[in-house]
Amino acid sequence: MFAGLPELGISNGEDLKETLTNCTEPLKAIDQFQTENGILLPTLQSALPFLDLHGTPRLEFHQSVFDELREKLMERVATIAEGKEEDRYVKLEELLEKSFPLVKMPSIQPVVMQVLKHLPKVPEKKLKQVMADKELYKVCAVEVKRQIWQDNQALFGDEVSPLLKQYIVEKEAALFSSDLSILHNFFSPSPKTRRQGEVVLKLTQMIGKNVKLYDMVLQFLRTLFLRTRNVHYCTLRAELLMSLHDLDISEICSVDPCHKFSWCLDACIREKFVDAKRARELQGFLDGVKKGQEQVLGDLSMILCDPFASNTLVLSTVRNLQELLSQDALPRDSPELLLLLRMLSLGQGAWDMIDSQVFKEPRMDLEVVTRFLPAMMSIVVDDYTFTVEQKLPSEEKTSLTYPTALPETFSRYILENRVACEIGLYYALHIAKLRNKNALQRLLPGLVDTYNDMAFGDIFLHLLTGHLTLLSDEFGSEEFCIAVFDNFLLTSFSSKENVHRHSLRLLNHLHQKVLPSYMETLMKTLEPPKQSSESVKELYTLLKEKLEASKKSPPEPEEAPSLDLGLHPVTVPPTPSTPTTPI
Repeated sequence: MFAGLPELGISNGEDLKETLTNCTEPLKAIDQFQTENGILLPTLQSALPFLDLHGTPRLEFHQSVFDELREKLMERVATIAEGKEEDRYVKLEELLEKSFPLVKMPSIQPVVMQVLKHLPKVPEKKLKQVMADKELYKVCAVEVKRQIWQDNQALFGDEVSPLLKQYIVEKEAALFSSDLSILHNFFSPSPKTRRQGEVVLKLTQMIGKNVKLYDMVLQFLRTLFLRTRNVHYCTLRAELLMSLHDLDISEICSVDPCHKFSWCLDACIREKFVDAKRARELQGFLDGVKKGQEQVLGDLSMILCDPFASNTLVLSTVRNLQELLSQDALPRDSPELLLLLRMLSLGQGAWDMIDSQVFKEPRMDLEVVTRFLPAMMSIVVDDYTFTVEQKLPSEEKTSLTYPTALPETFSRYILENRVACEIGLYYALHIAKLRNKNALQRLLPGLVDTYNDMAFGDIFLHLLTGHLTLLSDEFGSEEFCIAVFDNFLLTSFSSKENVHRHSLRLLNHLHQKVLPSYMETLMKTLEPPKQSSESVKELYTLLKEKLEASKKSPPEPEEAPSLDLGLHPVTVPPTPSTPTTPI
């Protein structure tokens, strides 16, 4: 406990033990030991007997003086470090040399840690001693750990790894949230709110102003993204940069070539729309990538691969297409639309670019603009034509029925082209938001075969289930249930457990709206096999309990008839004791 005192020429318990062992008069020896090792203040000696009279133990007195001096010393260390004197760090290094031998002594340790914390460059020998001792490493300040980490990537990786895992778990939990709503979904939190998350704040603190540590974290994120293809690592890459931007850490922001691009894109994500002014700014950044600096495209593509970025880009694309329709303009004539498609294409090519290390913008398939988008617009026209037809007087109506098949070009492109597929999926969300049952029944079966099975990805299914709550009353129709379940969700639920989970999430939310006979069939179909995860089994059990509870509970009573008998207020002629207000 008192290791290190002899090195500083200060007696410890062992010295007292030896003195008492070898002395002839123990009381005198103790008195001498106290005088030599007590507080060397002549005026204090005469005051100490007063404490004895008050029954205050010497230990308690010395401890209180020690605590007070320690606090003063720690404050002084901070004051020296924050001062402007040129030799301030020399003074701290001298203090470190004197105090470091006592670093294992609990009462002195805070002082040593305070000195280490305020030294911008701790002597390497001391850093190695702290790193080698698990207890010291655990209690030292993050400022000291940064100096250890920057030359020990493996150790830094061990510290960061649990945080990265926690981040992914949190993102995936949000996608499987039991709360189904179009208003509160995965993309609802603002960028600034997301950056207040525990993992982002911890990583930001761990990095501080250290560019080397920031680069290490980015390398970890690239490696994990390559290994797992998990796009949430792209979100963290963008959030981390913008978190440092919020704290005005110019040491890092000024050297990250993606900073201004991310800042502009972050504003678009906040608004969930890319306006014309910001579109020009973003295009300027992309066009400004100089020869020899193409590697920055790898980071830009990763930032654009962030689901929050692609969500904003596709929403803006759908909105742009609506405007073009109202103006009778062609997609190819809209520079804003072409830029949105270019950024979508760059973001979706992130994994290939980082994997191949060929930093070149992927060539956009122009037929997406000249063939796919017109095919998608023809679906809108079909729907509009049918709606108008239904409003005509009966004598003017034709025998027009709502189309069921999709244009061959549309189906081919959502299967073969990733950008087209993403736009097609968001168009399905758009018509669900409009509560357009007919268009949705036509479109959903066509989404079974999509590029890389994107329609059965967690992000789309999370959004779709939320949007379907707007059409909850339609689930009373067998035709609509068949379109949603038989013709879409149930086509892959047995091979994709996530689809099974999302189907059960949806049913847990609107089981009371589903046609009872159809619900029975669904329950048999969706019963989890033994190898299913606990999450699926729990959702199924919960649904079963809800169904049983709704069978037991009596039907809601019909609304009681109004007791209003149609009597109107009557004014009674005023008398001295009668109020004049109507009865």
